[in-house]
Amino acid sequence: MPDTEGPDDLFALPGLSRTAPKRGFPEHELVPQVAYEIVHDELMLDGVSRTNLATFCTTWVDDQARRLMAESLDKNIVDKDEYPQTAELERRAVRMVADLWRAPDPATTHGTSTTGSSEAAMLGGLAAKFRWRKRGGTGTPNFVCGPVQVCWEKFARYFDVEIRQIPLRGDRLTMHPDDIAAHCDDNTIMVVATFGQTFTGLYEDVAAISAALDKLQETTDLDVPLHVDAASGGFLAPFTAPDLIWDFRLARVKSINASGHKTGLAPLGSGWAIWREASDLPEELIFNVDYLGGSMATFNLNFSRPGGQAITQYYEFIRLGRTGYARVQSATYRVAQHLAAGLRGLGIFEMIHDGDPQRGIAAVSWRLSEDPGFNLYDLSDRLRTRGWLIAAYPLPADRDDETIMRAVLRHGFTIDMADLLLADLVRCMNQLQRRPFSTSLTREDAGGFTHDATAAVPTTSTPPR
Repeated sequence: MPDTEGPDDLFALPGLSRTAPKRGFPEHELVPQVAYEIVHDELMLDGVSRTNLATFCTTWVDDQARRLMAESLDKNIVDKDEYPQTAELERRAVRMVADLWRAPDPATTHGTSTTGSSEAAMLGGLAAKFRWRKRGGTGTPNFVCGPVQVCWEKFARYFDVEIRQIPLRGDRLTMHPDDIAAHCDDNTIMVVATFGQTFTGLYEDVAAISAALDKLQETTDLDVPLHVDAASGGFLAPFTAPDLIWDFRLARVKSINASGHKTGLAPLGSGWAIWREASDLPEELIFNVDYLGGSMATFNLNFSRPGGQAITQYYEFIRLGRTGYARVQSATYRVAQHLAAGLRGLGIFEMIHDGDPQRGIAAVSWRLSEDPGFNLYDLSDRLRTRGWLIAAYPLPADRDDETIMRAVLRHGFTIDMADLLLADLVRCMNQLQRRPFSTSLTREDAGGFTHDATAAVPTTSTPPR
């Protein structure tokens, strides 16, 4: 007999017989299953995050992490009076990160979770600006850096600070210590060293930069603090290159930012800002609020935000510990080195970063060593047809006539996946040589990208992070 109560098949329900609302706020409601199916099906058009080697962000978490995220969906981390244990887990994680980065006294240093390394970087920059003002600084403050991620350009513009980017000279791909002194003056609030450069994956030499600033102080009395943008390297080097000096073991390093949702293995939306000592975070940046049930301090750019990311980061810390992180991160480096060896063996690529843990993050970057009849934008575009998202882009200013590619290897990317990628690279190169583009693609032709891109080719000078 026919069903007199209407269709029982989801796709026969009225809400799926018309296009999804797109232009204005919808007038009528939908059955939850129908609304879910519309959104779910549209998201199938997104790229597969596991094969997106342009992003630095976590694309694999275990079932327990997913459960903690779901269970913490309604916990507002700023409301420390109502969710005191969430606040306690955040405090523990701050102390753990401070200890990991060799703070003199992890129990007393200040730090906070953030929505990512960009917010954490801006907090480090604001602290440096406020310390400079407290020392009597006047005029327009500036900071000195090499090639940096776009968050630092945002910091400069949003907070009225001059950014002094040191141009790349000769064959240099990172900021060189010898170039720093010429760009510093009385209004320099900090030098930003990038520990895991976005463009190439290489580490800048933080110890040598610190030594250059020590020498500058000896000759000019300029005492310029150092901030380390360890967005990706901060949760790699302590486990895979522990003797590399870049952290609070250098007295000049006053603050460090990092992404928990990159190599920290936490879900998206996790970052950390840590100051060397409590005095390095000016009190003027700390707000005390009492309208959530009790007096509490906050010094984030955001206010209300979910607590799940900090909770899950703490879970990862206690699940893995130092030995577990060393095992997991070392495995990722082995995959990066396997991929680099395969690329080198193809004979047309010159390696820039081959996944050496002493030199940079678990990434591989390369350029063409000869003209195979196509460019890297062509190759990046062709790889997309196989589902691989790999960034191709120009180097920073003064080297922007040179195009490179970069693949970021993350937890969950295996040797087998690397071999599949290498096989597809060969297949795509053969296709390009048999049927080359009539006119090779440029970065403008290939399309744009957004932060942590799903597009392979950026239209700006900064690759996705």
